[in-house]
Amino acid sequence: MFKLLKNGTCLTPDNIGIKDVLIVGSKIYKVEENIPENYLPETQVFDCSGKFILPGFIDQHVHITGGGGESGPETRIPELMLSSVISSGISTIVGVLGFDDIFRSPHELWAKAKALEHEGLNTYMYCGSYSIPAPTITGRIATDIALIDKVVGVGEIAISDYRSSYPSYEVLAGIAAEAMKGALLGRKAGVVHIHVGDGKVGISPLIELVKKSDYPMVMFVPTHLNRNKALFEQAIRYAKEGGNIDLTAGESSEVGYSVPDAMERLFKEGVDMGRVTVSSDGNGSVPAGGQNEIAVGRPVQLFEDIKKCITEKGLDMVSVIKTVTSNVANVLKIFPEKGAIRYKSDADILILNSNDFSIDKLIINGDLFMDNGNIVKKGVFDAKNTNVQMNK
Repeated sequence: MFKLLKNGTCLTPDNIGIKDVLIVGSKIYKVEENIPENYLPETQVFDCSGKFILPGFIDQHVHITGGGGESGPETRIPELMLSSVISSGISTIVGVLGFDDIFRSPHELWAKAKALEHEGLNTYMYCGSYSIPAPTITGRIATDIALIDKVVGVGEIAISDYRSSYPSYEVLAGIAAEAMKGALLGRKAGVVHIHVGDGKVGISPLIELVKKSDYPMVMFVPTHLNRNKALFEQAIRYAKEGGNIDLTAGESSEVGYSVPDAMERLFKEGVDMGRVTVSSDGNGSVPAGGQNEIAVGRPVQLFEDIKKCITEKGLDMVSVIKTVTSNVANVLKIFPEKGAIRYKSDADILILNSNDFSIDKLIINGDLFMDNGNIVKKGVFDAKNTNVQMNK
């Protein structure tokens, strides 16, 4: 019921120095110096000396029902398991459908999001896919966003990709109109999450939409913008004009920019880092050489890239952490419930060892999921879960 984190360097995500954090149920109750261990009865106390206390990561682009399938049914990636998320320091995810909206559907995406929620994870989702018209649960984007608890926007709508429907300005404007209506009626973010491929025009269709329409720039989140160098140059200009940009973990600096290299460049260019987010594209397909070769994107790549930004590039820790916590929460309009450590915020807390930036603990909604670097709470079908009894 009560947990007390003692003497850790607290990033809210702003660095407020060494503090104690008191958790009551699923919420943060106090963030102060020297909270007595007997402040509340039967409190579980964790010594966080020499550790960082920060919000759990928020990953806004995860193929929770599995991506892939571009090279036939045998290349369909299985559903995401809870352990691969929590071992990555992630406490909140947003599910995306991606390319395959024939064998997979928004209904299946919702069911998987609910399943992961029952296992303890915070989950949201987008309706839609690469294709136009966007597949939905209710038959309409606005209705999905307004009425369905999990749906915070539409995506990933594909542009500049041979797998996309090459939507025109009018089509993109219509999608934005639906997202905006659903957002206003449902008090949601109404994000339009846009997959940007390696096509010749890059983010030009989005730039045209923003310039010609009256939709707020902040409702659009183009992703994969570090996948090639020409696209990244467009992304820098777009961010400087006030747009959100989302980088994808695990990208190579041979063709595009890795997240650490991209972040270093953004700092040097003077980009407002509050406009920058990073996501994993976890459980999605990743090209692996030949046309029919794929690898599987790993949620843990998000943590590994963020760690490298700090430990190898020496970038400002607070600014980097914000790209996977408060910046994402602001995009999704779930801040300060998520992405923050303050009074009444949800108790989603990641504790890192300061000597090597490794994960010590992960707490989600007040429950302990990782302790001393080990998973202590598994999903129903996670490997070696002794709680699962198979019928013989």
